[in-house]
Amino acid sequence: MVVENPIISKLEDIADQVLRHSKHVLPHIARLCLIATFLEDGVRMWFQWNEQADYMDATWGWGRLVSNLFVIVNMIGQLGGCAMVLARIKVPIACAILGSVIMIQTIAYNILWEGTFLLRSLALGGGLLLLWAECQTEAKSLFAGVPSLDQKTPKTYMQLAGRILLVFMFLTLLRFELSPLQIIQNLFSTSLMLMVAVGYKTKLSALVLVIYLFMFNLWYNAWWNIPDYRPMRDFVKYDFFQTMSVIGGLLLVVALGPGGVSMDEHKKKW
Repeated sequence: MVVENPIISKLEDIADQVLRHSKHVLPHIARLCLIATFLEDGVRMWFQWNEQADYMDATWGWGRLVSNLFVIVNMIGQLGGCAMVLARIKVPIACAILGSVIMIQTIAYNILWEGTFLLRSLALGGGLLLLWAECQTEAKSLFAGVPSLDQKTPKTYMQLAGRILLVFMFLTLLRFELSPLQIIQNLFSTSLMLMVAVGYKTKLSALVLVIYLFMFNLWYNAWWNIPDYRPMRDFVKYDFFQTMSVIGGLLLVVALGPGGVSMDEHKKKW
């Protein structure tokens, strides 16, 4: 017999109340947050066209034509994919397009060898997997109306992979310092990361991470406080919208639950 902590149970009840009243708008907010980094980057491609093309030409020596083509493909792919997600049109194809953009940029901008950027790119991929899973229909049971706790579908494995990839974002936030505050922060975020990854108290854990990450983002990535002429503004702005996309993925976990491959689902058999 499992004895529930009364404090945790109370927090879960509060979370359930919040989710019950926001269930109709939460998926829309989640999707909007998730595509935030692609939307911002696509718009930035337009306004910084020459800078982006010059960087590609200087880095790879592609020539102006190919460099411009690279910018066009990235811009159209990201803005088009975002429009498809928001309009709920061919969402799996939209996720594949946005995922391809992540892979192309990872190689083109040499992110593959930058640990922090690579982990964040993987987290974005996790969010896209959850978005893809959202539009998957569950296979019908042999006996209509009879649910099967043991049934595993591609959707459940997509949710598992999405959850695991999402928490990679938090690995980039860990700071190995000996200050008591930093140690507490590391333990707090690590515990919640593991809970989301294994699917234990998933909705509550993901909701707490959403609040924590949102506050962290507003505090550390306040790009609006940096003057336009400073190059650091673009880097901080990029981090801000990437973090918003991970928040969107976590909100999808809150809205959809952990899926069939999780400790929460396994507990139903006890």
